[in-house]
Amino acid sequence: MLKSWMVIGVITFGLAIALGSLVSPRGTQWFRRLRRPDWLTFEWAIPLIWTTIFTCGAISASQVWDTEPGSSRTWGLMALYLVLELVTLAYTPVMLWLRRLRVGVWIGATGFVVAIVLTLIVLPIASSAAYLLVPYLLWSPIGTYVTWDMMRLNPGDG
Repeated sequence: MLKSWMVIGVITFGLAIALGSLVSPRGTQWFRRLRRPDWLTFEWAIPLIWTTIFTCGAISASQVWDTEPGSSRTWGLMALYLVLELVTLAYTPVMLWLRRLRVGVWIGATGFVVAIVLTLIVLPIASSAAYLLVPYLLWSPIGTYVTWDMMRLNPGDG
């Protein structure tokens, strides 16, 4: 029998690959030419940070599933986890396709709001699952702020 963490892990990884494949080379070139804030010295670590956050999110979802497998409440929460992942993964392809940093700021802010709602709902169900969403809650505003600051440095691309 498949374990919940296996199914959730495959879905998480599969969606990341699928949405990542939507990134166009033209959009990537646009993004690479943009000015970055001088204080952004950790850009190399951002993929590692997001990998950690997605891993924590998948473990969190698995813990929630395991508390009440198959119930309508649990399916609803899985849908909310899915919304959070899709919003988060949409940041890069949508922003690069539209070539608008403002879109990235709005997507980042939306992800943060969804993560707050999810964390508050999950907390009474499985506190450890809620704690696993804390990395998202800590990083998302930083990532959104980086994009906002890049908008300031690249006014024509806002």
